Amino acid sequence: MMGNFLFLATAEATAETGGVSLNTDLIEANLFNLVLVLIFVFVFGRKLLTEILTERRLAIETAIQDTEARQKQAMSALEVAKKNLAQAQTEAENIRTLAITSAENAKAEIEAKTAADIERMQELAAADTSNEQDKAIAELRVRVTKLAMERAEAQLKNLLTESAQAELVDRSIALVGGK
Repeated sequence: MMGNFLFLATAEATAETGGVSLNTDLIEANLFNLVLVLIFVFVFGRKLLTEILTERRLAIETAIQDTEARQKQAMSALEVAKKNLAQAQTEAENIRTLAITSAENAKAEIEAKTAADIERMQELAAADTSNEQDKAIAELRVRVTKLAMERAEAQLKNLLTESAQAELVDRSIALVGGK
């Protein structure tokens, strides 16, 4: 910067008076300084700027590659998850179908067993009723027979006289074999 100042001072001095003077036109001096700074940046900063931009480009490329790799991993994981979901859904459907079949089989078994139990109970009830009926009929027969015997004895006692009784005994003996 000091060199610029001296250059400007020298250039002004030689152009106007032949001596050294200071350039007081700020716009012209700044423009010249700006051109010098740009040349300095272009010559010396080019290498530095290129290195910085190269590092930045490499960092961006690395970030993009990492992102693409993570995207591929995510897509792979998504495909695996989709396959697992499809398998799980298929397995769930199989389990549901098996459960429905098992439930229907169990229902049919229970219905058949219940029907058999009802039939067995009806048979037992009928057998019990039949046994009770047989017992009642046997008891009635005994009573009827007993009553009939009692009435017959009473009628025989009234109807049979001693002479009829002797004649009945003789006939019974003759039938048995006493002719």
